[in-house]
Amino acid sequence: MRTDEAARVVIVGGSFAGLAAAHELRGTGAEVAVYERSGGRMATRGAGIVMQPEVEALLAKLGSSAREVSVELTERQWLHRRGRPTRYEAPQLMSAWDVLHRTLRVPLDEVCYRMDSALRHVRVEDGKVTAEFADGYTTQGHFLVGADGIGSTTRRLFDPSSRSRYAGYVSWRGLEPESALPGELLELLAGRFTFFGADGLQMLCYLVPGPNGERTEGSRRVNWVCHMTVPETELPRLLASRSGKAYSTFLPPGELLPQIEAELAATAEQVMPAPFAQLVRLSKVFMQPIFDLAPHRMVADHAALIGDAAGTVRPHTASGAAKAVGDAASLATALRGWVPGRGLPHERLAGWERERLTHLAALSQAGVSLAARSSLGTPTARRYFAST
Repeated sequence: MRTDEAARVVIVGGSFAGLAAAHELRGTGAEVAVYERSGGRMATRGAGIVMQPEVEALLAKLGSSAREVSVELTERQWLHRRGRPTRYEAPQLMSAWDVLHRTLRVPLDEVCYRMDSALRHVRVEDGKVTAEFADGYTTQGHFLVGADGIGSTTRRLFDPSSRSRYAGYVSWRGLEPESALPGELLELLAGRFTFFGADGLQMLCYLVPGPNGERTEGSRRVNWVCHMTVPETELPRLLASRSGKAYSTFLPPGELLPQIEAELAATAEQVMPAPFAQLVRLSKVFMQPIFDLAPHRMVADHAALIGDAAGTVRPHTASGAAKAVGDAASLATALRGWVPGRGLPHERLAGWERERLTHLAALSQAGVSLAARSSLGTPTARRYFAST
């Protein structure tokens, strides 16, 4: 084998973490190929994203900027069931999952990006990694990056003992064109990061760019999320879909059953301030149960895990995307200068794993603490959608 051969990296997962890894590893001279299990247009699972320094740094490498893909907010406000909102100045940039995904995806047009590629088996022989997919397709590289999310097949293949655990609450979400909402509601929400909290419930809302990155007034979207404590026994009922398709970690827009939709709207009317109840009623709601995946390991033989595949952080930290980018960037640094035919830089990879696991553990604990502070998923919190 030629010692000057470029490393070929197989990236499993074509969402945010996988695209970040593709960019960062290409920056070291590696050849990359991305394999995504979705067969069509990828679902907008995250909806809104709070801009963080790690994401800004990656955008800058691509010749873009945070402001080009974000809506700028000037204030934070707390809504109350009665009385006027509480407000204070707090400038912030807000983007959206689909906008950032496209921003990262377009520059990789010439890179192999294969859809409908569900990983089934991985084997390592003679310093090469072979990945086999459900449709019979096989590819080979010198290193594999598992960036395939909380349900990571890569992680299960390398560490079958790892299991995620339900955190005790779900996140109801909406992402609506601002042009479809009443002017009075928009006047309250535009330019502000808006919050409301109650026992076992927390809701927040902010505007993000339109689906093609539009940032002008009238073309943006209103993004909201409502975290709600729900018994685990109710998850099968809430995840049942209109199409009959089975879902376990995410229920897409348009799939919520009419009776659950009505129950959510009724709960919103009873518990939330009128503007938020109205927003829920006018939205095409989607839902994501919150799971914890404890940090365990990130490095295997000629492979590494990044993003949610390596361990999760609660949404309250607003750092899931930033952590994925940080994982990718520092992994690229650890692999920089390595060429196939020589031994892997084991010490650098071990140092990378220690540093990222320490960071992940701190973020995970911070998220759990923030959730508990808002009585989300705690034993004494009010439970919603409880049928008994």
